[in-house]
Amino acid sequence: MPTSTPTRTNPLSFLTDQLNHLKAKGTHFRLRVLEDEQAPGCTFDGKQVINLASNNYLGLTTHPKLRAAAMEATRRYGVGSGAVRTIAGTMKIHMQLEEQIACFKNAEACVVFQSGFAANAGTVSAILGKDDFIISDELNHASIIDGARLSRARILVFRHKDLAHAEEHLASVKSQPGRKLVITDGVFSMDGDTGALPGLCDLAEKYGAIMMVDDAHASGVLGRNGRGSIDHFKVHGRVDVQVGTLSKAIGVLGGYVCGSRDLIDFLYHRARPFLFSTSHPPSVAAACIAAFDVLEKEPERIEKLWENTRFFKKELGNLGFNIGGVNTPASETPITPIIIGDGKLTMEFSRELFKEGVLGTGIAFPTVPEGKARVRTIMTATHTREQLEQALDVLKKVGKRMGILQN
Repeated sequence: MPTSTPTRTNPLSFLTDQLNHLKAKGTHFRLRVLEDEQAPGCTFDGKQVINLASNNYLGLTTHPKLRAAAMEATRRYGVGSGAVRTIAGTMKIHMQLEEQIACFKNAEACVVFQSGFAANAGTVSAILGKDDFIISDELNHASIIDGARLSRARILVFRHKDLAHAEEHLASVKSQPGRKLVITDGVFSMDGDTGALPGLCDLAEKYGAIMMVDDAHASGVLGRNGRGSIDHFKVHGRVDVQVGTLSKAIGVLGGYVCGSRDLIDFLYHRARPFLFSTSHPPSVAAACIAAFDVLEKEPERIEKLWENTRFFKKELGNLGFNIGGVNTPASETPITPIIIGDGKLTMEFSRELFKEGVLGTGIAFPTVPEGKARVRTIMTATHTREQLEQALDVLKKVGKRMGILQN
């Protein structure tokens, strides 16, 4: 007689339980789908909205010079590189991009990774080991945290931008063998404040530590022609490892590390994301090269970005929104959080804004701490004043309707 097949218990049922918990808390979300260009006014899920959520600071995702460069590279070299960099996937255009970035960032050499996350995680885990120490700002990006964990080094976290606390950690391990790495974001992605670079550089030099900066949200935004926080704070030559992204102000895709030639050569040999990932399609590399040319030749884009930032930040504050500075860092960049606090209320606020024609994404735990949920707004150079005023009207109306703003 045939035997019946026993019913199999779903081993992933715990994921459903956790998703149901998120739904009960009101912090579950679904992905919104962009149907046209990444622009200040665009279409998500069939609805026209003013986009306050994009990292496209300078509007380069649709710049004609980047489009033309990508199409020409595809015609000449095809749609893919066909291999990892260390086998057969290093194309001349990849080397041209790295040389251009190194020159732009005032560094000896550069290596490009598939993402900013891969650049951070791959670099930290490559240059440090279990006998070393990492002194890290508590609000550093997740990619830094993951890279630190992968390195197996001892991680010492200092209070946000607290130089005295950072020095306590450095002093506590000064006599212990092992390398020490001090690491900070150049611009912190959730609050929009800048890292304590000059002071941390002083500490790294005092204690003989490696100094590393993740400049993802600073490149293209701060410094001369967007050269980043190292240029902004005039600490050239004092930062040993500069990490950046090609996915935000640059408008394309990828990440990079700049530093000494020996650092980059070592990463060629030991950075696992570099060793085990296919290199960028030639169209991506070509578009990135064009983007750096635009940064040099069109500084008015950065000027417009800051003009929009100053206007929008001032008006948000005038409306009465909590935009940081009270129990949270104060924004110093085009990233301006509208801090609500409660995760469920924040996500409801975001959904109501969308219904009224404004895309402002709600961000809650674990991306930010419990009680610090916010709608993060980001200005771009390509927002018009009319769009900003319309968005402010919607924010005011929805904020009052939901009790976030007092009448």
